[in-house]
This record gives sequence, C-alpha cells and structure tokens, in this order.
Amino acid sequence: MKLDTVLAKRTHKVIYRDGDYAVKVFDESFPKSDILNEALNQARVEETGLNIPKIEEVTKIDGKWAIVSDYIEGKTLKQLMEEEPDKLDDYLDLFVNIQIEILGKKCPLLKRLQDKMQSKISQTDLDATTRYELHTRLASMKRHDKVCHGDFTPGNIIITPEGKHYILDWSHATQGNGAADAARTYLTFCLRGQKDIAEKYLKLFCEKTDTARQYVNAWMPIVAASQSIKGKPEEREILLNWASVCDYQ
Repeated sequence: MKLDTVLAKRTHKVIYRDGDYAVKVFDESFPKSDILNEALNQARVEETGLNIPKIEEVTKIDGKWAIVSDYIEGKTLKQLMEEEPDKLDDYLDLFVNIQIEILGKKCPLLKRLQDKMQSKISQTDLDATTRYELHTRLASMKRHDKVCHGDFTPGNIIITPEGKHYILDWSHATQGNGAADAARTYLTFCLRGQKDIAEKYLKLFCEKTDTARQYVNAWMPIVAASQSIKGKPEEREILLNWASVCDYQ
C-alpha cells in the first residue's frame, strides 16, 4: 500500500488514502478489541442499506492494525457549512434528515446503547450519589432499538460531487434511543463553541421527529458522563459539569 496521502489525523490513528481505498491505521496503544469491534460495527451497519463506505479488509501494516474501506470522493458537510455559511440552514436540514434516516434502521446485533452507557457511568470520576442518580435516570429511559451513530457530526458526513451522502465512522454505533444520539450531537456542537448551531440543530431535530425538547434534555447528563470517559482533557471538566447537573434544563 502507498500511504502517502493523509486524509485526517486523530488521537491514536491516522487515515490515509490509497487509490480507491481509505486506510485507517491505529497506533500500537489502541486496543485490538476496539479496532475489531469498529470493523464489525461497520460491517453490520452495511447490511442496513445505509450509504456508508464498505469494509474491504482488516489487516496489519508495519505491525499496526488497519481498517481498509472504500474511499469516498467529496467534501464533508462540515467543510460545506464553513465554505457556504449562507446555506447553513439548508445543510442543517440535510444533516437532520440523514440522522432520521439512520434512526429509521434496525441492526439487532449492535451493542445496546443503555448497556454501554451504564458501564461508562460506572467508570466516571463522579461521586457515588451522582453516579446513582445517572444510573437511575438511564434505567428509567425508554428502551428503543434504533441504529444510533454515536458520533453524528457534520465532519462524519461526506457529500459527493453528485450530491450523494455517505456516513463515516461507525466505531461508536449502538442500538437504542434516538434522543440520546441527538443529545450527543448537541453537546458536540457546544464543545466546539457552536452553541447557536447546537440550538438550531436541536430545534430542527425535535420538530422533524416530534420529540419534546425536555426529553432530549433528560439525556444530556447521561450522555455527557458517558462521553467524559474518553473525552479530550480540555473537554472533560465541561462534560463532568454537565453530568453533575441532573436536572439539566
């Protein structure tokens, strides 16, 4: 493989282009089980019929694990939003429509979102009382079986020159409640200093899905606590503050 063109750099991984393929190479510290789980998630989501890059191979390159997928030519929705700010509302509308498309799918073999979050809450630095309140709140939430992306952001949507969309990065995919996925997206916008976009996004999501804003708000502390486990150091304090406010409004 010719790994000369870097598409993106992430913590513990680099994504390269090799002709018709995108090659995600993980460093030696990345758990093998997480890498294989990401590939399995992507393979399972392929079977739902969603537009996603197809897995071609899981291999080792110079002793490092790598996932090889189809390369999708185009621009991310994040790039388009930045390049054409006057079209932000149109792009947000498309963004929410894609999320609704994902939530309309089922994939019974994906891990259950609530099980994943119960485990992550237990791993947080929060005090026992707060953890108990979060566990209790999570247990009271309705159990759904919708495909949840887990990191649904404009940077994970590619729009081809023909206008077709593809959804990237299925490492956090689960089956569960769509309001939790919306809460995750909202918090991500906020962490990036895009509170105005976060509010526009969530208003649109709630309108299109006929979901009460209060219901998504109820997920905010749970999602923030879950995300704090692997959150960037500069984000952890913010996330833990959100997680501590169990009556988030």
